[in-house]
Amino acid sequence: MTDLSRKHCRPCITGEAALSIADAQALLKHLQNWELNHAGTHINRTYYFKNYYQTLAFVNAVAWIAHQEDHHPALTVHYNCCEVRYNTHSVNGLSENDFICAAKIDALTAIAKD
Repeated sequence: MTDLSRKHCRPCITGEAALSIADAQALLKHLQNWELNHAGTHINRTYYFKNYYQTLAFVNAVAWIAHQEDHHPALTVHYNCCEVRYNTHSVNGLSENDFICAAKIDALTAIAKD
């Protein structure tokens, strides 16, 4: 399988089929600490930081990825953490785009730890 973080999102067509739970679980194996909800309609992960400044720096980096890929997550921001949640509204579930963006965030945070 190609590294998801090197792929780019593609436009999804309204009415296109969402990924099956089995397909989503297979793609989830390529991510770090992301969770798939029971219905298989979204993935999420919470990232933790030392302070609000680092949390907002992360939020801005995620916003840049979202802008570049034209695929936008739901973000819940707190003082020292941010929950990132992906799903694809046009397919009413998950698409490969969700996993591509999640992998890009994982790659970003891996670089930040070095």
